Amino acid sequence: MAFRTIVIGKRSKLECSLNYLICRKGDQETKVLLDEINIMIIDSCQVSITSALLSACIEKKIKVIFTDSSHQPCGELVGYHNSFYSYRKLKEQMTFEEFNKGHLWERIVVEKIVNQAKNLKDLKKYEQLMEYADQVEFDDSTNREGHAAKVYFNSLFGNDFNRRTDCSINKFLNYGYSIMMSSISKEISSCGYLTELGIHHIGESNSFNLSCDFVEPLRPLVDYQVINGKVNENNYKIVFLELLNKNVIYNERNVILANAIHLYVEDLFNYLKSGNEEKIKFIKYEL
Repeated sequence: MAFRTIVIGKRSKLECSLNYLICRKGDQETKVLLDEINIMIIDSCQVSITSALLSACIEKKIKVIFTDSSHQPCGELVGYHNSFYSYRKLKEQMTFEEFNKGHLWERIVVEKIVNQAKNLKDLKKYEQLMEYADQVEFDDSTNREGHAAKVYFNSLFGNDFNRRTDCSINKFLNYGYSIMMSSISKEISSCGYLTELGIHHIGESNSFNLSCDFVEPLRPLVDYQVINGKVNENNYKIVFLELLNKNVIYNERNVILANAIHLYVEDLFNYLKSGNEEKIKFIKYEL
């Protein structure tokens, strides 16, 4: 299984030869086996990349993420054909049972709120969030997720904090969320399904509705890095990339987060297809 996350942050030329990524910077040349690469982030507007390498990345199911001039993720490379059974997978996805989708969203919201509460364990609002988790209904019809989010972020960053404000906190959070969501998008595409068709999110202009659904329980892990001062202007990109190599627990086994995300996405699809409650598992992590 691929395990490397490659970040290209300076002027360079990228190409491929004999199943290797070749990075040329002036007189320097670095080679990395393509089969070892899980994610490649192009974090500079001064990088040139050959179409042959892009094609090879699609074939190898390497997630390629591009950043803008402010170094925020702005897009990614997604191939047209991610599965030998793409038509069958599309039919499956469009006919997932409404009950399964609603129940899964309920479970996802509960897990997210419980993980948020862990970040508030030393604050007064911990009990309130746990009450919200107990109150979540089918398809979160009473929007406990939204109520919990307001209490959660106000408790962490003050009543004046807004997730849409242009500030360092939001820059860190957005970058971390984007890395997590891109990893999930890669696994969704690798399974042959469309990221556009969500079980809850239905934004018409959102190409990653399903990724937004599946990523929710992992957001508090990103939050933790920010609220505990683990990130700053100089290191936040590295911290969030290294987070993918963090040891977590999935299905009672110790695995790194990148591999756990692969298993997590696969199991959620197995639930949506079968309705087997035992297939719903979540990634457990120590904060």
